[in-house]
Amino acid sequence: MNTDRITLLLILCLAITACVTTKNSKTSNTPDFISFKEADDMLFKDADARKWREVFHDPLTGNWKQQWTLDGEVATAVTGSEGIDLTAGKERKDSDHMVLWTKDEFEGDVKIEYEFTRLDTVSGGGVNILYIQATGSGQQPYKKDIAKWAELRREPAMKLYYDRMNTYHISYSAYPNNESTTDDYIRARRYMPHKTGLKDSDLKPDYFKSGFFQSGVPHKFTVIKKDRDIYMRISNAQQTSYFHWHNDKLPIITEGRIGLRLMWTRASRFKNFKVSVPRK
Repeated sequence: MNTDRITLLLILCLAITACVTTKNSKTSNTPDFISFKEADDMLFKDADARKWREVFHDPLTGNWKQQWTLDGEVATAVTGSEGIDLTAGKERKDSDHMVLWTKDEFEGDVKIEYEFTRLDTVSGGGVNILYIQATGSGQQPYKKDIAKWAELRREPAMKLYYDRMNTYHISYSAYPNNESTTDDYIRARRYMPHKTGLKDSDLKPDYFKSGFFQSGVPHKFTVIKKDRDIYMRISNAQQTSYFHWHNDKLPIITEGRIGLRLMWTRASRFKNFKVSVPRK
């Protein structure tokens, strides 16, 4: 085999390797990936190998009521060896939403990790939402500690949250076209209570057609809230993607509970939920 043929084969091998790497490590060289790595690995400039200290962990395979509370009377929460199966109501009405809240509150920067599997097949327009550090507006009766007005959320209408709470919201596994399995979106918001509902609450950018959230496929989430930034990594066996939002205009979020919302018609499984804070 002559030198030219050997060179050509090497070039072809490198090209194939590059294609495979790109497919399995989606957006690995994007600014969002770099931002996530900076937040995760370089939050502090000290020499500590580990930058985070775990302060909350629930495998979600036992008694969920020890560490969580539930908004919504129609919804069900059932644990097993594979995690907790959350199932919202089947009708498109306020009573059929649900939110699972941590009993613990978290202050400052946080890292949130969990496993997520979509169990439903048609969303009916509802979405999954992660709430990051929620507190009440402070106006009566919506006290800062949301546990003090949980009774008002027995029917967990969305407006009770975006009109009465301060929190970050990340919606995912969201399908505006009920029949589509690819036209999903991922979106972040900062709720502004007693303002104009969801108007002007969105944090740019929106992400469309992520390629994730096929029913029955496990996904791993890592979300970092650092100061005014939110960084997120989602991965499954086929791909990994990175997402980033910056809150440059709205008041900062500094403390509160973490929640998992399922809107009407949705069913999802969660496992190994962890929260960490920066190591001092």
